[in-house]
Amino acid sequence: CLMASRTQFRSLLLSTCAALMMIWSGIGAAQVPIVNGEHWTRSTPDQKKAYLIGIANLIQVETAYYAANPPADGQNFVPRFAKGLQGQTLDSVRDALDKWYANNPGQQQRAVLETIWFEMVVPGLQKAR
Repeated sequence: CLMASRTQFRSLLLSTCAALMMIWSGIGAAQVPIVNGEHWTRSTPDQKKAYLIGIANLIQVETAYYAANPPADGQNFVPRFAKGLQGQTLDSVRDALDKWYANNPGQQQRAVLETIWFEMVVPGLQKAR
């Protein structure tokens, strides 16, 4: 039954989030780095792909969780993120990030998520209009 699986999925998701919160509560914000261009350019292709898969999984979980009652776009960036990256692949995003950081060596402190947002998502949303 679809309703039972959604309920089970939400229960599993909430349990997982609670467990992660308990684990992360002992970790200070200073101990969890924001992945930036320095991290990105030093990473192997497999590490880069794993990072992007993590982002993609987060978007998929968030989309599934709110499927029945999605928040307004102004309250959640996930629908815009997904729409702006429509047509992109993990490899195309990785290649675009590699190129952007290579062409902008003075921007190595810029967060990878910020770069994805402003260099790929926002232009993708403008094309989708």
